[in-house]
Amino acid sequence: MNCYKCGYELSEHDFCTSCGADVSLYKKIIYISNRFYNDGLEKANVRDLTGAIASLRQSLKFNKNNVTARNLLGLVYFEMGEVVAALSEWVISKNQQPKKNIADDYINMIQTNPTRLDTINQTIKKYNQALTYCHQDSLDLAVIQLKKVLSLNPKFVRAHQLLALLYINSEEWERAKRELTRCVQIDSNNTTTLRYLKEVDEMLLPEEGVKSGGKKKNRSDEVRKYQSGNETIIQPVNIKEGKGVGSLLNLGIGLLIGIAIAFFLILPARIQSEKADINENLRIVSEQSDAKSATIDELEQQLASLQEEKETLEQNLQAYMGKDGNIQYYDLLAKAADAYLTDSSDVMTVADYLDEIDIAKQEDEIEISESYEKLYNTLLALIGPTLGDAYYDTAYEAYQHVDYDVAIPNFEKAFQYDASNGDALYYLADAYKSVGRTEDAREAYRQVIELFPGTLKASKSTTYLEELESAAQ
Repeated sequence: MNCYKCGYELSEHDFCTSCGADVSLYKKIIYISNRFYNDGLEKANVRDLTGAIASLRQSLKFNKNNVTARNLLGLVYFEMGEVVAALSEWVISKNQQPKKNIADDYINMIQTNPTRLDTINQTIKKYNQALTYCHQDSLDLAVIQLKKVLSLNPKFVRAHQLLALLYINSEEWERAKRELTRCVQIDSNNTTTLRYLKEVDEMLLPEEGVKSGGKKKNRSDEVRKYQSGNETIIQPVNIKEGKGVGSLLNLGIGLLIGIAIAFFLILPARIQSEKADINENLRIVSEQSDAKSATIDELEQQLASLQEEKETLEQNLQAYMGKDGNIQYYDLLAKAADAYLTDSSDVMTVADYLDEIDIAKQEDEIEISESYEKLYNTLLALIGPTLGDAYYDTAYEAYQHVDYDVAIPNFEKAFQYDASNGDALYYLADAYKSVGRTEDAREAYRQVIELFPGTLKASKSTTYLEELESAAQ
């Protein structure tokens, strides 16, 4: 608990040890607020939601900043189907405590779900429309709207109560009790629900004494009394009257038995006839369904075949027009040739286009013409030595400064464009070894030995290769 004036944490004293403010009354108010919150929590746990709302409201009257009580009040409203009231409490709680407030999760649970939000809006609109129908005395339409409301929000207590009230008005006591029972399952101590339920129970329970009273007969109905002088004469009722009633009763029973016999004799034949019609209809529908299924299977096969053909054509088209297709490579080679014819001294521009062309990849994946390959080799022969020297100079300068990230790709290009440059291949192998690319270094040393036998770099390469293989063992 913090001081209301300076925010300092309070001790057991009746004054703030920081600013000296008198907090005795403030402590009592906070204690009372917490007491009501605890009472509301206990009632909510036993589903006395109405009592929980009353206690939580009292808690907030004493301490409107009791965020925990406000969040619980929102949950109770939400459980009763009062989503708007719940959101109102959670929004107030969020404004009072913007950080570390579980109300954020409750609000996001509703607002970030468009389907749930639309369901809430539809529930409110339909409930208001049901109220309008009630005011217009269109009770049947109101019942229909309330059923739609409860299909969207089964915990909306007020909708259950209003629907029960409409059933009571139409004397549908069983349906009214069913709706009120659902209300009790949601909120066990709602005063309105209990009052309606009491009225319904009184109408459903039989009147006391009806059965016993109905069986009693007044003996005065069975005899006739009259006075003759000073004597009272008691005479039994006329037996013929009883016989007349019995005859009518027997006649009625016989009529009912005759109707029942006729009914049970006719009904089986009717049932058999209806079954035959149903079976015939099922047979027709089954044949139609089989025919449609066969047509659907045939169409699906055709669709699969067309889809496969479409994918093949798309792949072929991609091979010619895609990023790595023939057209792309022909275009790059044409640009390289044009750049060389425009300015033969600008070999780096030509090299930029040639670097994007990978002949080996083309030969493996796509078809190239003889003229295309001839033009590529011609350009490579014309500018290869010059490009090799340029890349070698750049790579060697980076190699001396131990910048292998620059040296390695430039040595590779130097040897690619000028296969006679053994120094580029040798230093490339040494750079591979320096950065730990052992397998690449071995392969490069082997190429130096094979391509430049009898040279000093071949001798050094042999030594370094033996060292690498010994280290690998």
